[in-house]
Amino acid sequence: MNKAFTRESDGEDDDEPALPPLPAGGKNYITPQGYARLRAELLGLIDEERPKVVEAVHWAAKNGDRSENGDYLYGKKRLREIDRRVRFLTKRLEIAEVTDPSVHHGGEQVFFGATVTYADQEGVERTVTIKGIDEAESSQGEVSWISPIARTLLRARVGDVLQLPTPAGVQEIEVLAVSYPAPSPGAASA
Repeated sequence: MNKAFTRESDGEDDDEPALPPLPAGGKNYITPQGYARLRAELLGLIDEERPKVVEAVHWAAKNGDRSENGDYLYGKKRLREIDRRVRFLTKRLEIAEVTDPSVHHGGEQVFFGATVTYADQEGVERTVTIKGIDEAESSQGEVSWISPIARTLLRARVGDVLQLPTPAGVQEIEVLAVSYPAPSPGAASA
């Protein structure tokens, strides 16, 4: 069979990246900063990276035998990766529900975007910030709003003792502090 009619496969699954699925009927909450970061990544891929790779593939294709041309093969693979990420980002941004946590600045109840300090049964204090699925960075102390800890904390107030389900069983935690980012100066109320 002519190679032009076969699907090139690099052995990897061409499905979308495996991020946590949204709850059925749920919204894709995201902070304005997270939305801007994803949008900037999408525009960078479309306006900068993809055209450069297309140009490299075009150049490599003119160099003869494509089956043994590393630049061509790598370029085609990279184009598939870019296109897959563009599709993923486009879908996520289309369903994004931008929620500004600064509207709760000064409040003591936990909502999306809150930074919460809590203590477990042993008195160990932890601080987490509740963010969107596509923007939470665990290394930065951020958790997705659909994570068990975030779902336990949401709507709680300072001083509340909550039941956190864990693999080792239910654990009691106490909310010690709640904070939100300050509103941006000059931010218009919507």
